[in-house]
Amino acid sequence: MNNAQNIAKLKENVTPFEKNDHKSSIKQLINTLVPLILLWYAAYLSISISYWLTVPLAIIASGFVIRTFILFHDCCHGSFFKSKRANDIIGTITGVLTLVPYQQWKLSHSIHHASSSNLDKRGIGDMWILTVEEYKASSMLQRLAYRIYRNPIVMFGVGPVFVFLIQYRFNRKGAKRKERMNTYITNISIVGLYSLLVLAIGWQDFLLIQGLVFFISGSMGIWLFYVQHQFEDSYFENDEEWSYVKAAVDGSSYYKLPKVLQWITGNIGFHHVHHLSPRVPNYNLEKAHNASLPLQKATTITLSTSLKSLRFRLWDEQNKTFVGFKKVGTLMNRTAAPKEKIKVASQITPAVNVENQI
Repeated sequence: MNNAQNIAKLKENVTPFEKNDHKSSIKQLINTLVPLILLWYAAYLSISISYWLTVPLAIIASGFVIRTFILFHDCCHGSFFKSKRANDIIGTITGVLTLVPYQQWKLSHSIHHASSSNLDKRGIGDMWILTVEEYKASSMLQRLAYRIYRNPIVMFGVGPVFVFLIQYRFNRKGAKRKERMNTYITNISIVGLYSLLVLAIGWQDFLLIQGLVFFISGSMGIWLFYVQHQFEDSYFENDEEWSYVKAAVDGSSYYKLPKVLQWITGNIGFHHVHHLSPRVPNYNLEKAHNASLPLQKATTITLSTSLKSLRFRLWDEQNKTFVGFKKVGTLMNRTAAPKEKIKVASQITPAVNVENQI
C-alpha cells in the first residue's frame, strides 16, 4: 500500500467519528458549567472560614475552566453542534468565561491547524520557535528576546497574563467587522460579569478567588498547547516537503493522562487525532484513537516524560529533533548557512488559505 493509500485509509478510519451528538454536547455543557459555578461559589463561602479551604476549591475550579475552554475550542471547529449558530453562541459565551474572543481565536486557530509544523508558515496561532540555524543567524538582541520568551517562568507565569488579559483584548490588524464586533462584545461581557461579582462579594474576595482560578487555568492551558507540539522527535518541515497528515500524526503528541485529568481536559491529549480531523468532537477523540492502529502508534508522552519538554528550545533541522540551549554551543561548530538565506521565524508571515486546507 503506497503513502497516498495509507493517508486515505487513515482519514477513512476517522470519518465516522466526526459526527457530533446533540445530547452529548448538552450533557457536557451541564457537567462543566454547573460544577464551575458551584465550585466558584463554594470558594467564596470558604473564604470566611479559611483561605486554605479556598485554594483547593479554586484549583479544582480552574480545571473546569480548562474543560470549558475545550467546549469553546470545539465550537470554534464547528464540531460541538451541527448548527453554526449554536456553535457561535455557545462559543462566544464560553469565550467570555475563558477570556478568549471567539471569532478572533477561531481564525488564528484555523491557521494553526492549516500550517502546524510548517517551518515556512509560522507566526499565527503558534508559539515562537526558532531553528538552530535561525538562532545562529539572529542578532544578540533577538537571541536574548527568544531566551526570555522560552523561559518557563515567562511562558507559564507571565504568558497567561499577557495573552489572556492583554493580547486577546485587542483586535488584530485587518480584522473584519464580524471579528471586531465579537471581540468588543466579549470584552464588554467580561467587564459586566466581573463588575457584578465585585459588587456582590467585594473586590478583595473576587481577586482572591478569580485571580487564583485565572492564573492556574491560564498556565495549564498554555502548558497543554506547548507540550502537544514540542516533544523531542516532533515533526517540522519546509513547505515543499510538509504533509498535513504527517504534521497531525507525527507533529502532535498523544498526551496520555490519568483518567481524571483526561476528562477534565476534554480528551485534548488525543491531539494527533484532533489535528488529523478537527471535526471530531472531543467526546469522540478517544474512540477514533482506539479504532485506528496507526493512530495508536503516535508519539506517546506521559505526565513525567512531558516534563522533559521544558528543556527543548530550538528545532534542529539536521537531526529532526528539539534541542536545548546548552547543546547549541556544540551545534554552533557546524558550518553556518549564509545569514541572508535564513528566514527568521519572527519575519515569516503565513500565507495560508484556511478554507482550502481544513
